[in-house]
Amino acid sequence: MDALSGLSFGLSVALQPQNLLAGFIGVVIGTIVGILPGIGPIGAMALLLPSTFGIDATTAMIMLSGIFYGSMYGGSITSILIRVPGEAASVVTVIDGYEMARKGRAGAALAVCAVGSFMAGTLGTVALMFFAPVLAEWALKFGPPEFFALSFVGLILLSRIGEESMVRSLIMVGLGLAVGTVGMDVVSGESRFTLGYIELSQGIGLVPIAMGLYGVSEVLIISERASEVTEAIKFRMRDLFPTRKEWGRSILPMFRGSWVGFFIGLIPGPATILSAFASYRLEKRISKHPQEFGKGAIEGVAGPEAANNGATSGAMIPLLSLGIPFAPSTAMLMAGLMIHGVQPGPLLISQRPEVFWGVVASMYIGNFLLLVLNLPLAGVFASLLRVPQYLLVALILMFCLVGAFSLNNSLLDVQILIGAGLIGYILRKVGFNVAPLILGLVLGPIMEKSLCATLFMTRGNILDILTRPLTATLFVLCGLVLALPYVLRIIRAHLRPGNSRDGKKGVRDEPEGE
Repeated sequence: MDALSGLSFGLSVALQPQNLLAGFIGVVIGTIVGILPGIGPIGAMALLLPSTFGIDATTAMIMLSGIFYGSMYGGSITSILIRVPGEAASVVTVIDGYEMARKGRAGAALAVCAVGSFMAGTLGTVALMFFAPVLAEWALKFGPPEFFALSFVGLILLSRIGEESMVRSLIMVGLGLAVGTVGMDVVSGESRFTLGYIELSQGIGLVPIAMGLYGVSEVLIISERASEVTEAIKFRMRDLFPTRKEWGRSILPMFRGSWVGFFIGLIPGPATILSAFASYRLEKRISKHPQEFGKGAIEGVAGPEAANNGATSGAMIPLLSLGIPFAPSTAMLMAGLMIHGVQPGPLLISQRPEVFWGVVASMYIGNFLLLVLNLPLAGVFASLLRVPQYLLVALILMFCLVGAFSLNNSLLDVQILIGAGLIGYILRKVGFNVAPLILGLVLGPIMEKSLCATLFMTRGNILDILTRPLTATLFVLCGLVLALPYVLRIIRAHLRPGNSRDGKKGVRDEPEGE
Protein backbone atom coordinates (compact mmCIF):
# COMPACT_ATOMS: atom_id res chain seq x y z
CA MET A 1 0.00 0.00 0.00
CA ASP A 2 1.13 3.56 -0.62
CA ALA A 3 1.92 6.07 2.11
CA LEU A 4 -1.54 7.68 2.26
CA SER A 5 -3.34 4.34 2.28
CA GLY A 6 -0.93 3.13 4.95
CA LEU A 7 -1.59 6.21 7.06
CA SER A 8 -5.36 5.70 6.76
CA PHE A 9 -4.94 2.09 7.85
CA GLY A 10 -2.63 3.16 10.67
CA LEU A 11 -5.15 5.72 11.97
CA SER A 12 -7.81 2.99 12.13
CA VAL A 13 -5.37 1.00 14.29
CA ALA A 14 -4.08 3.89 16.44
CA LEU A 15 -7.60 5.20 17.18
CA GLN A 16 -8.74 1.93 18.73
CA PRO A 17 -9.49 2.58 22.43
CA GLN A 18 -6.71 0.42 23.84
CA ASN A 19 -4.12 1.89 21.47
CA LEU A 20 -5.29 5.44 22.08
CA LEU A 21 -5.00 4.86 25.84
CA ALA A 22 -1.54 3.31 25.40
CA GLY A 23 -0.38 6.31 23.39
CA PHE A 24 -1.69 8.71 26.02
CA ILE A 25 -0.02 6.78 28.84
CA GLY A 26 3.24 6.66 26.85
CA VAL A 27 3.45 10.40 26.17
CA VAL A 28 2.52 11.27 29.78
CA ILE A 29 5.19 8.92 31.15
CA GLY A 30 7.64 10.23 28.57
CA THR A 31 6.99 13.81 29.67
CA ILE A 32 7.44 12.87 33.33
CA VAL A 33 10.64 10.98 32.49
CA GLY A 34 11.93 13.99 30.61
CA ILE A 35 11.28 16.18 33.64
CA LEU A 36 12.93 13.90 36.21
CA PRO A 37 16.72 14.20 35.86
CA GLY A 38 18.74 11.07 35.29
CA ILE A 39 16.14 8.42 34.43
CA GLY A 40 15.91 9.10 30.69
CA PRO A 41 13.78 7.36 28.05
CA ILE A 42 16.06 4.30 27.93
CA GLY A 43 15.70 3.59 31.63
CA ALA A 44 11.96 4.23 31.54
CA MET A 45 11.42 1.87 28.61
CA ALA A 46 13.60 -0.75 30.28
CA LEU A 47 11.61 -0.45 33.51
CA LEU A 48 8.23 -0.66 31.77
CA LEU A 49 9.11 -3.29 29.18
CA PRO A 50 8.01 -6.21 31.41
CA SER A 51 4.61 -4.55 31.88
CA THR A 52 3.93 -4.92 28.14
CA PHE A 53 4.26 -8.72 28.06
CA GLY A 54 0.55 -9.33 28.37
CA ILE A 55 -0.64 -6.86 25.73
CA ASP A 56 -0.64 -6.79 21.95
CA ALA A 57 2.62 -5.94 20.14
CA THR A 58 1.11 -2.90 18.42
CA THR A 59 -0.24 -1.51 21.69
CA ALA A 60 3.09 -2.09 23.41
CA MET A 61 5.06 -0.33 20.66
CA ILE A 62 2.70 2.63 20.64
CA MET A 63 3.26 3.10 24.38
CA LEU A 64 7.05 2.63 24.23
CA SER A 65 7.35 4.97 21.24
CA GLY A 66 5.32 7.58 23.14
CA ILE A 67 7.84 7.40 25.98
CA PHE A 68 10.68 7.85 23.49
CA TYR A 69 9.52 11.03 21.78
CA GLY A 70 7.52 12.29 24.77
CA SER A 71 10.66 12.55 26.87
CA MET A 72 12.03 15.17 24.45
CA TYR A 73 9.13 17.47 25.40
CA GLY A 74 9.49 17.10 29.16
CA GLY A 75 13.21 17.79 29.31
CA SER A 76 12.74 21.40 28.28
CA ILE A 77 10.38 22.24 31.17
CA THR A 78 12.93 21.94 33.97
CA SER A 79 15.70 23.27 31.73
CA ILE A 80 13.82 26.55 31.43
CA LEU A 81 12.21 26.79 34.88
CA ILE A 82 14.97 25.62 37.22
CA ARG A 83 18.05 25.24 34.99
CA VAL A 84 18.07 21.45 35.37
CA PRO A 85 18.00 19.50 32.09
CA GLY A 86 15.63 16.62 32.70
CA GLU A 87 16.95 14.81 29.62
CA ALA A 88 20.43 14.87 28.09
CA ALA A 89 19.11 16.29 24.81
CA SER A 90 17.78 19.34 26.69
CA VAL A 91 21.21 20.48 27.89
CA VAL A 92 21.36 23.04 25.08
CA THR A 93 17.94 24.45 26.02
CA VAL A 94 19.34 25.51 29.40
CA ILE A 95 21.67 28.07 27.78
CA ASP A 96 19.04 30.49 26.50
CA GLY A 97 15.83 29.04 27.98
CA TYR A 98 16.75 29.79 31.58
CA GLU A 99 17.95 33.28 30.62
CA MET A 100 14.56 33.92 29.01
CA ALA A 101 12.89 32.75 32.22
CA ARG A 102 14.99 35.16 34.28
CA LYS A 103 13.74 37.96 32.03
CA GLY A 104 10.13 37.01 32.70
CA ARG A 105 9.65 35.11 29.41
CA ALA A 106 9.46 31.58 30.85
CA GLY A 107 5.98 31.09 29.38
CA ALA A 108 7.07 32.21 25.93
CA ALA A 109 10.08 29.88 26.05
CA LEU A 110 7.88 26.92 27.08
CA ALA A 111 5.36 27.72 24.35
CA VAL A 112 8.08 27.92 21.70
CA CYS A 113 9.49 24.59 22.93
CA ALA A 114 6.08 22.93 22.74
CA VAL A 115 5.23 24.30 19.29
CA GLY A 116 8.73 23.60 17.95
CA SER A 117 8.57 20.05 19.24
CA PHE A 118 5.15 19.59 17.67
CA MET A 119 6.35 20.94 14.32
CA ALA A 120 9.45 18.76 14.34
CA GLY A 121 7.54 15.69 15.43
CA THR A 122 4.92 16.18 12.71
CA LEU A 123 7.41 16.90 9.91
CA GLY A 124 9.58 14.00 11.05
CA THR A 125 6.63 11.64 11.07
CA VAL A 126 5.69 12.72 7.54
CA ALA A 127 9.24 11.99 6.40
CA LEU A 128 9.17 8.66 8.24
CA MET A 129 5.92 7.75 6.53
CA PHE A 130 7.33 8.35 3.03
CA PHE A 131 11.00 7.38 3.44
CA ALA A 132 10.77 4.23 5.57
CA PRO A 133 8.81 2.10 3.04
CA VAL A 134 11.18 3.15 0.24
CA LEU A 135 14.22 2.31 2.34
CA ALA A 136 12.66 -1.00 3.41
CA GLU A 137 12.02 -1.97 -0.22
CA TRP A 138 15.59 -1.05 -1.08
CA ALA A 139 16.87 -2.95 1.95
CA LEU A 140 15.37 -6.19 0.60
CA LYS A 141 18.44 -6.26 -1.65
CA PHE A 142 20.68 -6.38 1.41
CA GLY A 143 22.61 -9.56 1.99
CA PRO A 144 24.75 -10.68 4.93
CA PRO A 145 27.77 -8.66 3.68
CA GLU A 146 25.73 -5.44 3.61
CA PHE A 147 24.32 -6.01 7.09
CA PHE A 148 27.79 -6.79 8.42
CA ALA A 149 29.21 -3.64 6.84
CA LEU A 150 26.32 -1.53 8.11
CA SER A 151 26.66 -2.86 11.67
CA PHE A 152 30.44 -2.53 11.68
CA VAL A 153 30.43 0.98 10.26
CA GLY A 154 27.75 1.99 12.74
CA LEU A 155 29.87 0.88 15.69
CA ILE A 156 32.99 2.57 14.35
CA LEU A 157 31.22 5.84 13.62
CA LEU A 158 29.77 5.80 17.11
CA SER A 159 33.29 6.14 18.51
CA ARG A 160 33.68 9.46 16.66
CA ILE A 161 30.24 10.91 17.24
CA GLY A 162 30.10 11.14 21.02
CA GLU A 163 31.64 13.96 23.00
CA GLU A 164 33.91 11.61 24.95
CA SER A 165 37.23 10.42 23.53
CA MET A 166 37.34 7.78 20.82
CA VAL A 167 39.32 5.45 23.09
CA ARG A 168 36.65 5.56 25.79
CA SER A 169 33.87 4.94 23.26
CA LEU A 170 35.76 2.01 21.73
CA ILE A 171 36.29 0.51 25.18
CA MET A 172 32.56 0.69 25.85
CA VAL A 173 31.73 -0.74 22.42
CA GLY A 174 34.20 -3.56 22.99
CA LEU A 175 32.69 -4.32 26.39
CA GLY A 176 29.22 -4.46 24.81
CA LEU A 177 30.49 -6.78 22.07
CA ALA A 178 32.07 -9.03 24.71
CA VAL A 179 28.82 -9.26 26.67
CA GLY A 180 27.02 -10.07 23.42
CA THR A 181 29.20 -13.17 22.87
CA VAL A 182 27.81 -14.91 25.95
CA GLY A 183 25.54 -17.77 24.95
CA MET A 184 25.54 -20.25 22.09
CA ASP A 185 27.98 -19.98 19.24
CA VAL A 186 26.08 -19.15 16.05
CA VAL A 187 28.03 -21.73 14.01
CA SER A 188 28.78 -24.67 16.30
CA GLY A 189 25.93 -24.25 18.76
CA GLU A 190 28.28 -24.75 21.69
CA SER A 191 27.85 -22.73 24.86
CA ARG A 192 30.50 -20.12 25.54
CA PHE A 193 31.28 -17.91 28.53
CA THR A 194 28.26 -19.24 30.42
CA LEU A 195 30.25 -20.00 33.62
CA GLY A 196 28.17 -23.15 34.14
CA TYR A 197 24.80 -21.35 34.12
CA ILE A 198 22.39 -23.09 31.78
CA GLU A 199 20.22 -19.96 31.71
CA LEU A 200 23.04 -18.03 30.05
CA SER A 201 22.94 -20.34 27.01
CA GLN A 202 20.39 -17.96 25.50
CA GLY A 203 22.70 -15.01 26.11
CA ILE A 204 22.56 -12.07 28.50
CA GLY A 205 19.35 -10.14 28.07
CA LEU A 206 19.34 -6.50 27.08
CA VAL A 207 16.64 -5.51 29.58
CA PRO A 208 18.45 -6.36 32.86
CA ILE A 209 21.66 -4.85 31.51
CA ALA A 210 19.90 -1.62 30.51
CA MET A 211 17.94 -1.41 33.77
CA GLY A 212 21.13 -1.98 35.74
CA LEU A 213 23.30 0.46 33.83
CA TYR A 214 20.71 3.22 33.95
CA GLY A 215 18.24 2.48 36.74
CA VAL A 216 20.34 0.91 39.52
CA SER A 217 23.37 3.09 38.81
CA GLU A 218 21.12 6.17 38.96
CA VAL A 219 19.84 5.02 42.36
CA LEU A 220 23.43 4.86 43.60
CA ILE A 221 24.28 8.26 42.10
CA ILE A 222 21.20 9.91 43.64
CA SER A 223 21.82 8.27 47.01
CA GLU A 224 25.28 9.76 47.38
CA ARG A 225 24.19 13.22 46.27
CA ALA A 226 22.95 15.77 48.78
CA SER A 227 19.37 16.86 48.30
CA GLU A 228 19.20 20.21 46.59
CA VAL A 229 15.88 22.02 46.39
CA THR A 230 15.72 24.64 43.66
CA GLU A 231 12.72 26.91 43.43
CA ALA A 232 11.10 26.87 40.01
CA ILE A 233 10.50 30.14 38.25
CA LYS A 234 6.76 30.85 38.21
CA PHE A 235 4.79 32.17 35.26
CA ARG A 236 1.23 33.12 34.44
CA MET A 237 -0.96 31.52 31.79
CA ARG A 238 -1.17 34.76 29.83
CA ASP A 239 2.62 34.73 29.55
CA LEU A 240 2.47 31.47 27.58
CA PHE A 241 1.91 33.34 24.34
CA PRO A 242 5.04 34.72 22.67
CA THR A 243 4.90 38.11 21.02
CA ARG A 244 4.63 38.52 17.26
CA LYS A 245 8.34 39.35 17.10
CA GLU A 246 9.25 36.23 19.06
CA TRP A 247 7.12 34.08 16.76
CA GLY A 248 8.80 35.66 13.74
CA ARG A 249 12.25 34.85 15.10
CA SER A 250 11.25 31.28 16.00
CA ILE A 251 9.50 29.86 12.93
CA LEU A 252 12.55 29.41 10.67
CA PRO A 253 14.76 27.99 13.47
CA MET A 254 11.99 25.48 14.20
CA PHE A 255 11.83 24.46 10.55
CA ARG A 256 15.61 24.23 10.15
CA GLY A 257 15.98 22.38 13.45
CA SER A 258 13.34 19.84 12.41
CA TRP A 259 15.29 18.78 9.34
CA VAL A 260 18.71 19.01 11.00
CA GLY A 261 17.45 16.67 13.69
CA PHE A 262 15.75 14.31 11.25
CA PHE A 263 18.85 13.75 9.12
CA ILE A 264 21.18 13.44 12.12
CA GLY A 265 18.76 10.84 13.45
CA LEU A 266 19.61 8.66 10.46
CA ILE A 267 23.23 8.20 11.55
CA PRO A 268 24.53 6.06 14.43
CA GLY A 269 25.07 7.69 17.79
CA PRO A 270 23.32 9.92 20.35
CA ALA A 271 21.35 11.74 17.66
CA THR A 272 19.08 13.76 19.94
CA ILE A 273 22.02 15.33 21.75
CA LEU A 274 24.09 15.92 18.63
CA SER A 275 21.20 17.42 16.70
CA ALA A 276 20.49 19.92 19.50
CA PHE A 277 24.10 21.11 19.52
CA ALA A 278 24.25 21.19 15.71
CA SER A 279 21.07 23.26 15.49
CA TYR A 280 22.29 25.69 18.15
CA ARG A 281 25.57 26.23 16.33
CA LEU A 282 23.77 26.64 13.02
CA GLU A 283 21.37 29.24 14.40
CA LYS A 284 24.15 31.17 16.08
CA ARG A 285 26.22 31.19 12.90
CA ILE A 286 23.47 32.46 10.60
CA SER A 287 21.84 34.82 13.13
CA LYS A 288 21.90 38.57 12.53
CA HIS A 289 22.44 39.09 16.26
CA PRO A 290 24.72 36.28 17.51
CA GLN A 291 25.67 38.37 20.54
CA GLU A 292 22.25 37.57 22.08
CA PHE A 293 22.95 33.84 22.19
CA GLY A 294 23.63 32.77 25.75
CA LYS A 295 21.66 35.77 27.02
CA GLY A 296 18.12 34.70 26.16
CA ALA A 297 17.94 34.38 22.34
CA ILE A 298 14.67 32.66 21.48
CA GLU A 299 16.30 31.05 18.41
CA GLY A 300 18.59 29.18 20.82
CA VAL A 301 15.49 27.57 22.32
CA ALA A 302 13.36 26.98 19.21
CA GLY A 303 16.03 25.38 17.01
CA PRO A 304 17.52 22.81 19.44
CA GLU A 305 14.14 21.77 20.82
CA ALA A 306 12.85 21.12 17.29
CA ALA A 307 16.08 19.30 16.42
CA ASN A 308 16.01 16.77 19.25
CA ASN A 309 12.37 15.93 18.46
CA GLY A 310 13.12 15.63 14.74
CA ALA A 311 15.94 13.22 15.60
CA THR A 312 13.52 10.81 17.27
CA SER A 313 11.58 10.40 14.01
CA GLY A 314 14.78 10.01 12.00
CA ALA A 315 16.10 7.37 14.41
CA MET A 316 12.96 5.26 13.85
CA ILE A 317 13.73 4.78 10.14
CA PRO A 318 16.81 2.52 10.41
CA LEU A 319 15.10 0.55 13.17
CA LEU A 320 11.87 -0.14 11.28
CA SER A 321 13.35 -0.37 7.76
CA LEU A 322 16.67 -2.15 8.37
CA GLY A 323 16.11 -3.78 11.74
CA ILE A 324 19.22 -2.07 13.11
CA PRO A 325 18.99 0.41 15.99
CA PHE A 326 21.36 3.36 15.62
CA ALA A 327 20.69 4.73 19.12
CA PRO A 328 20.29 3.23 22.60
CA SER A 329 16.64 4.32 22.79
CA THR A 330 15.73 2.57 19.54
CA ALA A 331 17.64 -0.46 20.81
CA MET A 332 15.10 -0.66 23.62
CA LEU A 333 12.28 -0.36 21.07
CA MET A 334 13.85 -3.21 19.13
CA ALA A 335 13.95 -5.28 22.32
CA GLY A 336 10.23 -4.58 22.76
CA LEU A 337 9.49 -5.73 19.23
CA MET A 338 11.51 -8.93 19.54
CA ILE A 339 10.01 -9.81 22.94
CA HIS A 340 6.59 -9.73 21.25
CA GLY A 341 7.80 -11.91 18.38
CA VAL A 342 7.99 -9.10 15.82
CA GLN A 343 11.14 -8.97 13.69
CA PRO A 344 11.97 -5.39 12.63
CA GLY A 345 13.46 -4.97 9.20
CA PRO A 346 12.58 -4.84 5.51
CA LEU A 347 9.68 -7.31 5.83
CA LEU A 348 8.01 -5.55 8.77
CA ILE A 349 5.77 -3.36 6.60
CA SER A 350 4.48 -6.27 4.51
CA GLN A 351 4.24 -8.90 7.26
CA ARG A 352 3.07 -6.76 10.18
CA PRO A 353 1.57 -3.59 8.65
CA GLU A 354 -0.57 -2.97 11.73
CA VAL A 355 2.58 -2.54 13.83
CA PHE A 356 4.40 -0.22 11.43
CA TRP A 357 1.51 1.97 10.34
CA GLY A 358 -0.09 1.89 13.78
CA VAL A 359 3.09 3.30 15.35
CA VAL A 360 3.47 5.94 12.61
CA ALA A 361 -0.14 7.10 12.96
CA SER A 362 0.13 7.14 16.76
CA MET A 363 3.05 9.56 16.48
CA TYR A 364 0.74 12.12 14.82
CA ILE A 365 -1.78 11.71 17.63
CA GLY A 366 0.90 11.62 20.32
CA ASN A 367 2.53 14.85 19.18
CA PHE A 368 -0.84 16.62 19.27
CA LEU A 369 -1.52 15.28 22.78
CA LEU A 370 1.89 16.48 23.91
CA LEU A 371 1.21 19.96 22.57
CA VAL A 372 -2.07 20.10 24.48
CA LEU A 373 -0.54 18.68 27.66
CA ASN A 374 2.69 20.61 27.88
CA LEU A 375 1.32 24.16 27.69
CA PRO A 376 -1.21 24.21 30.56
CA LEU A 377 0.47 21.54 32.71
CA ALA A 378 4.06 22.76 32.59
CA GLY A 379 3.95 24.02 36.17
CA VAL A 380 2.34 20.79 37.40
CA PHE A 381 5.00 18.65 35.74
CA ALA A 382 7.79 20.78 37.19
CA SER A 383 6.41 20.20 40.69
CA LEU A 384 7.35 16.51 40.36
CA LEU A 385 10.89 17.56 41.15
CA ARG A 386 9.74 18.22 44.71
CA VAL A 387 9.09 14.49 45.29
CA PRO A 388 11.43 13.41 48.13
CA GLN A 389 14.52 11.75 46.73
CA TYR A 390 14.31 8.80 49.14
CA LEU A 391 10.86 7.96 47.75
CA LEU A 392 12.01 8.35 44.16
CA VAL A 393 15.04 6.11 44.78
CA ALA A 394 12.92 3.41 46.41
CA LEU A 395 10.43 3.36 43.53
CA ILE A 396 13.15 3.16 40.87
CA LEU A 397 14.90 0.29 42.66
CA MET A 398 11.63 -1.58 43.19
CA PHE A 399 10.69 -1.32 39.50
CA CYS A 400 14.17 -2.50 38.50
CA LEU A 401 14.12 -5.60 40.72
CA VAL A 402 10.55 -6.61 39.91
CA GLY A 403 11.06 -5.96 36.19
CA ALA A 404 14.25 -8.00 35.98
CA PHE A 405 12.77 -10.97 37.87
CA SER A 406 9.56 -10.96 35.82
CA LEU A 407 11.46 -11.48 32.55
CA ASN A 408 12.10 -15.19 33.09
CA ASN A 409 11.21 -15.63 36.79
CA SER A 410 14.91 -16.14 37.34
CA LEU A 411 17.16 -14.83 40.10
CA LEU A 412 20.01 -14.85 37.59
CA ASP A 413 18.45 -11.86 35.83
CA VAL A 414 18.31 -10.06 39.18
CA GLN A 415 21.99 -10.85 39.73
CA ILE A 416 22.82 -9.53 36.27
CA LEU A 417 20.79 -6.41 37.05
CA ILE A 418 22.69 -5.75 40.28
CA GLY A 419 26.05 -6.50 38.67
CA ALA A 420 25.29 -4.20 35.73
CA GLY A 421 24.18 -1.50 38.17
CA LEU A 422 27.46 -1.64 40.11
CA ILE A 423 29.48 -1.64 36.89
CA GLY A 424 27.41 1.24 35.51
CA TYR A 425 27.93 3.22 38.71
CA ILE A 426 31.72 2.75 38.53
CA LEU A 427 31.82 3.62 34.84
CA ARG A 428 29.81 6.81 35.36
CA LYS A 429 31.99 7.84 38.29
CA VAL A 430 35.14 7.58 36.16
CA GLY A 431 33.55 9.47 33.27
CA PHE A 432 32.53 6.72 30.84
CA ASN A 433 29.33 6.93 28.81
CA VAL A 434 27.50 3.58 28.95
CA ALA A 435 25.39 4.21 25.83
CA PRO A 436 28.01 2.71 23.44
CA LEU A 437 27.96 -0.45 25.56
CA ILE A 438 24.22 -0.86 24.91
CA LEU A 439 24.72 -0.41 21.17
CA GLY A 440 27.61 -2.88 21.18
CA LEU A 441 25.42 -5.42 22.98
CA VAL A 442 22.61 -4.97 20.44
CA LEU A 443 24.65 -4.75 17.24
CA GLY A 444 27.25 -7.35 18.25
CA PRO A 445 25.10 -10.47 17.69
CA ILE A 446 23.75 -9.00 14.43
CA MET A 447 27.27 -8.32 13.23
CA GLU A 448 28.49 -11.77 14.26
CA LYS A 449 25.70 -13.61 12.47
CA SER A 450 26.18 -11.50 9.35
CA LEU A 451 29.94 -12.07 9.43
CA CYS A 452 29.55 -15.84 9.72
CA ALA A 453 27.07 -15.92 6.83
CA THR A 454 29.38 -13.70 4.80
CA LEU A 455 32.35 -16.01 5.40
CA PHE A 456 30.24 -18.97 4.22
CA MET A 457 29.29 -17.04 1.06
CA THR A 458 32.87 -15.99 0.30
CA ARG A 459 34.41 -19.33 1.41
CA GLY A 460 36.42 -17.65 4.09
CA ASN A 461 37.73 -14.72 2.05
CA ILE A 462 36.47 -11.67 3.91
CA LEU A 463 38.05 -9.31 1.37
CA ASP A 464 35.53 -10.44 -1.25
CA ILE A 465 32.87 -8.26 0.36
CA LEU A 466 34.76 -5.20 -0.89
CA THR A 467 33.78 -6.19 -4.43
CA ARG A 468 30.14 -5.49 -3.58
CA PRO A 469 29.33 -1.85 -4.38
CA LEU A 470 27.30 -1.06 -1.27
CA THR A 471 29.72 -2.57 1.24
CA ALA A 472 32.67 -0.90 -0.45
CA THR A 473 30.86 2.45 -0.35
CA LEU A 474 30.07 2.07 3.35
CA PHE A 475 33.67 1.28 4.23
CA VAL A 476 35.00 4.17 2.12
CA LEU A 477 32.58 6.61 3.77
CA CYS A 478 33.57 5.29 7.19
CA GLY A 479 37.25 5.80 6.36
CA LEU A 480 36.59 9.34 5.17
CA VAL A 481 34.67 10.22 8.32
CA LEU A 482 37.45 8.84 10.53
CA ALA A 483 40.17 10.60 8.56
CA LEU A 484 38.40 13.96 8.29
CA PRO A 485 39.32 15.28 11.79
CA TYR A 486 43.01 14.52 11.24
CA VAL A 487 43.00 16.11 7.78
CA LEU A 488 41.33 19.24 9.17
CA ARG A 489 43.88 19.34 11.99
CA ILE A 490 46.77 19.22 9.50
CA ILE A 491 45.18 21.94 7.36
CA ARG A 492 44.65 24.19 10.38
CA ALA A 493 48.26 23.62 11.46
CA HIS A 494 49.54 24.80 8.07
CA LEU A 495 47.23 27.82 8.04
CA ARG A 496 48.31 29.15 11.43
CA PRO A 497 49.97 32.60 11.42
CA GLY A 498 53.18 31.09 12.75
CA ASN A 499 53.64 29.11 9.55
CA SER A 500 55.20 31.32 6.88
CA ARG A 501 54.56 30.83 3.18
CA ASP A 502 58.15 29.82 2.46
CA GLY A 503 57.65 26.72 4.61
CA LYS A 504 59.70 27.85 7.59
CA LYS A 505 57.74 27.17 10.78
CA GLY A 506 58.08 29.27 13.87
CA VAL A 507 60.15 31.99 12.13
CA ARG A 508 59.12 35.56 12.93
CA ASP A 509 60.67 38.96 12.40
CA GLU A 510 62.65 40.38 15.29
CA PRO A 511 61.05 43.53 16.78
CA GLU A 512 62.70 46.74 15.82
CA GLY A 513 65.03 48.35 18.35
CA GLU A 514 66.34 45.07 19.75
